[in-house]
Amino acid sequence: MRTLFVWMAGCLTGLAFVPAAVASGWNMPVGVTDLSREIHSLHMTIFWICVIIGVIVFGVMFYSLFKFRRSRGAKAANFHENTTVEVLWTAVPLLILVGMAVPATATLKKMYDTSDAELDVMIIGQQWRWRYEYLGEDVAFNSSMSTPRAQIRGDEPRGEHYLLEVDNPLVLPINRKVRFLMTSDDVIHSWWVPDFAVKQDTIPGFVNENWVRINEPGIYRGQCAELCGMDHGFMPIVVHAMEEEEFDTWLAERREEAEQEAMGVDREWELEELMERGEAVYASICASCHQPEGQGAAPAFPALAGNQRLLDDLTWHLDVIVNGVSGTAMPAFRSTLNPVEIAAVTTWTRNAWGNDSGDAVQPADVVEKLANQ
Repeated sequence: MRTLFVWMAGCLTGLAFVPAAVASGWNMPVGVTDLSREIHSLHMTIFWICVIIGVIVFGVMFYSLFKFRRSRGAKAANFHENTTVEVLWTAVPLLILVGMAVPATATLKKMYDTSDAELDVMIIGQQWRWRYEYLGEDVAFNSSMSTPRAQIRGDEPRGEHYLLEVDNPLVLPINRKVRFLMTSDDVIHSWWVPDFAVKQDTIPGFVNENWVRINEPGIYRGQCAELCGMDHGFMPIVVHAMEEEEFDTWLAERREEAEQEAMGVDREWELEELMERGEAVYASICASCHQPEGQGAAPAFPALAGNQRLLDDLTWHLDVIVNGVSGTAMPAFRSTLNPVEIAAVTTWTRNAWGNDSGDAVQPADVVEKLANQ
């Protein structure tokens, strides 16, 4: 019996290190939503049930090994069955499983209840970025990793949020139920933010639902959790949770920006304006495949610098950007970029890296092409 107590004391001593493990980030976070906290509580309850079962089972096992070892003259008992024991080892695990399943099922029902949402956001996975559309608000934008390539190459020291920083974070209000509608334009991705206890696959041709109600303002980070290609590790997620009044102001400003952008379609843009805008769009959307200097990554991603077909055929060049190329890694950007952005990035790629075509593609030209699709 003393051996059993010594072994169990050792197990309990090991459990003393659990808080330190949790503090080190080995455990799932508590999160900042009621549901994430409920999931964490359920997780810890089941964890401790498993720990207690393990201590009892292994304690009895090791006690038996030492107490009834052959060197002490122990002889095995010879019996055929014990109905009481068989009933106990069937009934007790069944009761434990039922006891865990009841609260787990209740939590699962809450996870899938997307009704009564106050804001709908479409999340679209793309290689290798996210697109967010605030449904009914005429606000949409792309979110790409903003960690400098120099840090990735090791030319500069890594920043505090290395590979977990973006140019345009998803902005959400606190204390409002937000429904996510999730899909993908190319391959399967997975939108995962641990502090929300949300991890949902985005699948081409399907729309999955999830939701969140954030309790605390702040910056929350996540990543794509489904292997999705070459730059899978470069698909961070950043969510900026704001007070409700601050969010309403931000949303109104973004709506106004969208209206101004739409008005920009009707005016004539100077080459310098298009080049400045196009450089930003290229860095955010195109550089991960065609490389920062347009050198490409053959054979999947052809070089744009010095590409003679690109320079000789503007119609073909614009069609590739708008409609993509079937059977290749080149997607269609007609739904991802607005006419101003398409015109700007087309102009940029025709004049950067020594291409120097002198062409200034106007947003009105893009609108006309889209209208004729």
